[in-house]
Amino acid sequence: MDRLKDRVAIVTGGAKGMGAATCRLFAAEGAYVVVADMADDEGRALAMELGPRGQYFPLDVRKGAAWEALVADVTQRWGRIDALVNNAGVLHFADIEHLAEEDFDRVYQVNVKGAFLGLKHVGGVMKAAGRGAVVNISSIDGLRGSNGVAAYVASKWALRGLTRAAALELGHHGVRVNSVHPGGIDTTMGNPMGLSGQAKNRGYEVVPLQRMGETQEVAAASLFLCSDDASYICGAELAVDGGWSAGHYHVFLQGAPSSIAQSFT
Repeated sequence: MDRLKDRVAIVTGGAKGMGAATCRLFAAEGAYVVVADMADDEGRALAMELGPRGQYFPLDVRKGAAWEALVADVTQRWGRIDALVNNAGVLHFADIEHLAEEDFDRVYQVNVKGAFLGLKHVGGVMKAAGRGAVVNISSIDGLRGSNGVAAYVASKWALRGLTRAAALELGHHGVRVNSVHPGGIDTTMGNPMGLSGQAKNRGYEVVPLQRMGETQEVAAASLFLCSDDASYICGAELAVDGGWSAGHYHVFLQGAPSSIAQSFT
């Protein structure tokens, strides 16, 4: 407890899913948390749930003026910004041939430009203070390729590169920038049908841990990277994917005769 005691954190896309889990965990660890989102009802409800440690701010991450207003509000209220989690993101399904230009632009505007603007405006405050931590929520699809989601994959690889560039620019000012790469997580994006129990883990037999991840597990990674426990970690990429990025687990080899298993090794 109290790993973020009295620190001020901004979480974009903070009203739902991984963002909401991150807001709750940060507040439980002593932080003042700004729930930055365009989902007014959910954002305000979460801020009320967090009590005096929660504040909602309507933010369109694609707009520089909105970021300027957010930073002005937070610094006037608390006089500091210690942590930023660039969690806001969108996913669009389409192969390259059928991917509309406007959909590609929309994905990039949120997933890449949104994080860039956060680094630009919040990073300056942290740089002046000589301290801070930024976590960019990328994806396992920022570590590999995946068909049918070309815009999303491209944006998450771009976010990975942006993280490294920012780590180099801000690290020597005491600001640590890292990325987190979730695998399949139980959110509206990762589990659109709202399956529960073992049903939601169907298809994850190829993942070493053989299950879908929980939002709290991603939040815990962001907490670690924003805390003093990660004081010497900068420019790193942390996969929270049940081992998926390590490779596919071949279920059919489990218990197979050694002669068959050897032919696949």
